[in-house]
Amino acid sequence: MRVFITGATGFVGSHVARCYAGSGAQLRLLTRSNSRLDALAGIDAETVVGDLRRTEGLRSALTGCDALVHVAADYRLWVRDPQEMYAANVDGTRELLKLAREVGVQRVVYTSSVATMGFKTDGTIVDERTPVSLDDMIGHYKRSKFLGEQEAIQAARSGQRVIILNPTTPIGSGDAKPTPTGRIVVDFLNKNFPAYVDTGLNLVDVGEVARMHRVALERGTSGERYILGGENLTLKQILDRMSAITGLPSPNLKVPHSVAMIFAFFDENFTGKLRGKEPRATLEAVRMGRKMMFASSAKAERELGFKVLPVYNALRSAIDWFIAHGYAPAR
Repeated sequence: MRVFITGATGFVGSHVARCYAGSGAQLRLLTRSNSRLDALAGIDAETVVGDLRRTEGLRSALTGCDALVHVAADYRLWVRDPQEMYAANVDGTRELLKLAREVGVQRVVYTSSVATMGFKTDGTIVDERTPVSLDDMIGHYKRSKFLGEQEAIQAARSGQRVIILNPTTPIGSGDAKPTPTGRIVVDFLNKNFPAYVDTGLNLVDVGEVARMHRVALERGTSGERYILGGENLTLKQILDRMSAITGLPSPNLKVPHSVAMIFAFFDENFTGKLRGKEPRATLEAVRMGRKMMFASSAKAERELGFKVLPVYNALRSAIDWFIAHGYAPAR
């Protein structure tokens, strides 16, 4: 089987590529001209240089492939030009799916996000059936992923075989960028986490997320969404677990969301707009934090054989990887 994978140089995508390589698939991996290829070391694959915003240039690379696994996304909680994010996450998804249909790719796995679910502020555990609309999406990342997912759903309704996966918050080794979640770990390891807000996340082992990208290709139902999650934890619980692993103190000061909003406002305007650097705190992230992102993976467990794993090993793996690669001092 020949598989075309986008986003393979990223955190989740590199794990997906390794999972497919381990199953014996022939791989074509989309990279950008400025992509670092460290994450692909040791993977037997053909690499193709291209851009999701110019999908026509990928026609020859997609031709002859049996499946498309579309993992790539612009995942940032702060962006100077939001249109860049919509161009990649919405327009790029629509045009890539169209191109796959035109060249005869039979199966597609689209990596969406749990961010597209209808989360509540009271910690309600949501699933794929929880009502949600575009109005529930906070910030450009969530809105762009929601709209991109709608493109995948529409393609499935039109007869294209598209399975949609919604990972929660992947954690594990190899988060080189790092992602916003990885940044929480790095900040904690560098003692840059003096306080916390009352919020919650669902952490999932990135290895199990990668495995589902292969399994879903065979067992997933076209047009269906599958939440891939692990443990529902408050931010304080996550910090406490990292403290238990590393011996570093967990912060005890809880900051009200109103205070976090003030800090984010100044950081976003001073660091972001004036200095042109990515701020540590953003208004979007604080607004998102008002909702507890707790989710159930029962559907994926039932239909795909997904395993909800304790997050300890993945969190330990992330910590060890960040330290080994110089993101934080050795302990």
